[in-house]
Amino acid sequence: MDPGHLFVERAPGIETPPELTHTYVPRPIRDDFVCDAPLTTAKLEQLEIYPNAHREPNDKLDALALIIVKTLRKPTDWFFRKKYVHRAVMLETVAAVPGMVGAMLRHLRSLRGLKYDGGWIAHLLHEAENERMHLMTWMEVCNPGWFDRFLVFTVQGGFFNLFFLVYLCSPRMAHRIVGYLEEEAIISYTAFLKEIDEGRIANTKAPVVAVEYWNLDPQTATLRDTVLAVRADEALHRDTNHHFADRMLIHKEDLHKDLHSTDWETVHEHPPQVTLNVSKVFPKSAR
Repeated sequence: MDPGHLFVERAPGIETPPELTHTYVPRPIRDDFVCDAPLTTAKLEQLEIYPNAHREPNDKLDALALIIVKTLRKPTDWFFRKKYVHRAVMLETVAAVPGMVGAMLRHLRSLRGLKYDGGWIAHLLHEAENERMHLMTWMEVCNPGWFDRFLVFTVQGGFFNLFFLVYLCSPRMAHRIVGYLEEEAIISYTAFLKEIDEGRIANTKAPVVAVEYWNLDPQTATLRDTVLAVRADEALHRDTNHHFADRMLIHKEDLHKDLHSTDWETVHEHPPQVTLNVSKVFPKSAR
């Protein structure tokens, strides 16, 4: 018997809400991808992402966050080596966790405190969704075997619990860790691009989900274009999470109150490409 018919029999008069019939289409996290004309390779390469940008630690907590990330990178490099697509699957499985954990904990804190969150929750959920779309994209490129799936299950479960505890103890450190993780992700995707450019990885046609999500040119979009788009997203996550950590350091967490002005005190002297400037470190696409 049709499951829907069973539902109607058990609850007469209750119909499927029309809102559930609306197809939800994930929105890209960068405004660069929300445009009428499809993005070409040339446009993707022109995006200002500052791939070599690095946030120097501001204090011992930041330094510890950097040490943790650098330590995690070593076994990852050893295990995946040049398997960049499989590395991307593992990376995005983990990368989709922090936004969801942060949003959940801030949501609960807002409820407990009976006060406004300051505008972070929606941005963190959008980040988690964006990272999930990265994963869905790479799943179309490769077909993970049983061992890869087991590894994903294990690593994601362990990382979720550890990151949950870190965020409970120090949200600022948690966001700094994510900022440094994104710096490492950009390094990995840059190496991925090099492998494609030098012919060691075939520059195949871009996955359909990538073309639709990032508004790529359906006629010419390639795997390389997909990597460029993903790397651009990671750059925004890098800047956003470092910005969140900086806001926590100076106790200015209300985004709606401060993002319309750039005169609030900076906490660290950054290199020019990552200066704590609202218009660059926290682009309007993530507000």
